Amino acid sequence: MSRIYFGPGARGSIVRNLQRALREAGCTELEADGIFGKHTAAAVCSFQKARALPVTGLLDEDTCSTLGPGLLPSLEERCLQLTAAIEGHGFTAAIGNCDGAWLTWGIVGFTLKFGQVQEIVGEIAQSAPDLITGAFCGLAPQLLTIMAAPRLRQRRWANAITMPDGALVPAWREAFARFGELPQVQAAQCRLAHENYFVPSLKTARRFGLISELGSALCFDIHVQNGGVKPRTRSLLLGNLSIRPPGSELGVRRALANAVADAALPRFAEDVRARKLAIATGRGRVHGVELVLANWGLSEAEAPELRAAARQAVA
Repeated sequence: MSRIYFGPGARGSIVRNLQRALREAGCTELEADGIFGKHTAAAVCSFQKARALPVTGLLDEDTCSTLGPGLLPSLEERCLQLTAAIEGHGFTAAIGNCDGAWLTWGIVGFTLKFGQVQEIVGEIAQSAPDLITGAFCGLAPQLLTIMAAPRLRQRRWANAITMPDGALVPAWREAFARFGELPQVQAAQCRLAHENYFVPSLKTARRFGLISELGSALCFDIHVQNGGVKPRTRSLLLGNLSIRPPGSELGVRRALANAVADAALPRFAEDVRARKLAIATGRGRVHGVELVLANWGLSEAEAPELRAAARQAVA
């Protein structure tokens, strides 16, 4: 059997695209909900049986290629959807100022505080202003005013539209959801995630000699959740590696995961450790959910994006 790319537990737009392809191939009762569960597995089995493929209920390379060209998501898309699922984000989700970020929205939790929401809204306002009017309706003028306002006013606005439980008031939550559903807006989110997180994460992977898909996924998650490998993390990592030199890339990934956790605030350290070790090793329990990264198309296989780093040693 060819390599498995998707199985139970995977979720997000990459799964939704595959579900839509299955529907077009005849599995019309399958709902494109973005969750690889028993109904998706049954649809895959039905498709495999009809095409005389090994019936596994798992989306392997042969099944994907038979289902349609270009369906297999890139490494970047797989890393993005994994981290988004762990973070509890999607293209449409928006929350208020419950964590000091003012307003958080989108696939990896773009924030108003750090200017990312403003950047995406500004890009769409320049290229397709009608999309903002369509999504935000009567709120559009206020949105555009706030996006260009001084930071203090932006924070006050975010507080004003945040409910006591941290959620946005319904009108704004629904407007950001409509906005995030638009293909042009999703493309803008992916571009920003690529520039701010994926490209820097490849540099981090090369810096520490990681060449696998799991290594890439780990570094991407570190850049999203932790802002990259900070000096304290690097110091802890290099210190641990000098005491116990790893015999494999897995050892480096484990050491990096533990160093990130040890450098985190004490109250978050064990949550960070569980998350990072699950990605580093390919399996683990995160936020009460069992993650099997092979079912997200992430494995020990060499990542083409990191092939140039194959001979690099830990810096």
